[in-house]
Amino acid sequence: MWRNHEFVASLLVASLTAPACATADDETTLALADGPGRDQVQAACSMCHSVDYIVMNSPIQDQAGWDKTVKKMVTVFGAPLTAEESAAIVAYLARRYGK
Repeated sequence: MWRNHEFVASLLVASLTAPACATADDETTLALADGPGRDQVQAACSMCHSVDYIVMNSPIQDQAGWDKTVKKMVTVFGAPLTAEESAAIVAYLARRYGK
């Protein structure tokens, strides 16, 4: 019975300290690489998700991959981008985050 109380107490302590640790992952420290199209990518992509997805996916994406990803964001998830905006975003992503 005592072990159960110890477990609950440890979960409580962990939950109380987690927010303090989480500030290290604050997205305000994330910055996309400078270049033409960066502001457009920042605005369009962060509307739905964190820009860390861009950095995380960059090792596996080439221009064709980024094009497919952006098209999926538009057609499947409804990102409100014109064909010209999509092309500019793909160009930036391929140039700065392509393999």
